[in-house]
Amino acid sequence: MDSRPHVVLDSVLLVMRPLARLMLRNGVTYPAFSAALKRVFLDAARAELASQGMPQTDSAVTLLSGVHRRDVRNLKRAAVPERAAAPGHLGLVGQVVARWMSEAAYLNDQGAPRRLPRAGDAPGFDALVASVSSDVRPRAMLDEMLRLGVVSEDETGVELVASGFAPRQGFAESASLLAANLHDHAAAAALNLAGESNFLEQAIYVDQLTEASAKALHKVSAQAWKQAFKTMMQQAQKHFDIDQAQLSPSQRKHRARFGVYFFSDNED
Repeated sequence: MDSRPHVVLDSVLLVMRPLARLMLRNGVTYPAFSAALKRVFLDAARAELASQGMPQTDSAVTLLSGVHRRDVRNLKRAAVPERAAAPGHLGLVGQVVARWMSEAAYLNDQGAPRRLPRAGDAPGFDALVASVSSDVRPRAMLDEMLRLGVVSEDETGVELVASGFAPRQGFAESASLLAANLHDHAAAAALNLAGESNFLEQAIYVDQLTEASAKALHKVSAQAWKQAFKTMMQQAQKHFDIDQAQLSPSQRKHRARFGVYFFSDNED
């Protein structure tokens, strides 16, 4: 029977295959990745020691991570502020989309986001933006949402062009969302495997299909996501508003992410 280190390593290497291809296609070589990975291992080692109430000395970090003590010292001196998981403006755009898709004033009779006039009181676009933030001008928000491909605009008003917030333009924004989504999916699976949590982390798998059947299932999954997105977005907005109104910032320290994915390929 394989030892746990071998089992975990084999599993992580399988996960890394598409990520390695992504890096190679965008000019990230193995030496650059391996050098950057040292800091990830050091951060993980310090977090693991802290979780067990153990001192985070250089020796302890080296012993746990396998990173040479010289590198531990050098990387500590060269420590830089951690990058944000995603650009800040994506948070505001996401909040605008959330209210648009969940509040009755912005929905049509079928419960779908309605086309909004630019100006005027609710349910106008400017009023929607103002309900989220008074620090961002509605025109600036609209320009950003147009750039990201989230909305379209014509003489009749502004329309949400997707059933969720998924920017179609801007490589940096798309890469940030990829990182955030995969990070949280991997974190949920890793904590479940360790027996520390019981997060929802399930998938349906079927093989021996034709390409046409796989494409049909892709359409089915997209429809299922639309309904799940609507339900979760409405509940997320509800809990967000309640917590904002009733609880102090020190009590609002948790975050949550819900998502789905679909993938198909030739079995070979």
